[in-house]
Amino acid sequence: MNTAVYAKEAVGANYALESMRYAQVRTWEAVDAIAAVIQPGMRESEATAIGKQVLAELGMERIWHPLLIRFGANTLKTFKQRSDGDPVLAENDIFFVDMGVVWHGHEGDAGANYVVGDDAEMAACAAATKTLFQRVEARWRATRRNGVELYDYARDQAHAMGWLLNLDIKGNRVSDFPRAIYRAGDLGDFTDHPGRGLRILEIQIAHPHKPYGAFYEDLLA
Repeated sequence: MNTAVYAKEAVGANYALESMRYAQVRTWEAVDAIAAVIQPGMRESEATAIGKQVLAELGMERIWHPLLIRFGANTLKTFKQRSDGDPVLAENDIFFVDMGVVWHGHEGDAGANYVVGDDAEMAACAAATKTLFQRVEARWRATRRNGVELYDYARDQAHAMGWLLNLDIKGNRVSDFPRAIYRAGDLGDFTDHPGRGLRILEIQIAHPHKPYGAFYEDLLA
């Protein structure tokens, strides 16, 4: 591995893959716990406030990136974009939960889409983003493809499945907290094969003609 690549894979003295996996498990517990209390009639801001309470009750050490809960058309927004207004979750609607939380000094980062009601296309969109994630993850495990090639594959697979991949979302580094000191860049710009327990694969898709999308992310471990 060359010096530039090594720097992008650097970790702190306390890093352990087992701790990254522990953080992964605890973060998914939190994502599912928050999603379970989100109900139609609730505003995005209300859901976010409740989500922070759930995280505190679960004993998280700290939040390392803001808790994001997006309803309806806001599921098309990227992490850096603000929600439009403070929408109310409808009886038939789609939403996602995205969080970055520290457990045992390691960064958990996970997000998933959920559907309320019985809109079949919304349900298909939510299912598709997880399926697409699983296809790209499987390619990462089976090949030595670099981060750029993984996202090229994700784009092609999304198109074949009938969805639009948002390539402004390209994954990120994680490590023992705080990984930000490594300035490692996005997974989708990484020109070497990503190591285990260091990268978050993010998948965000849009419906081809309706104003909503879906999001799913998890640790490549």
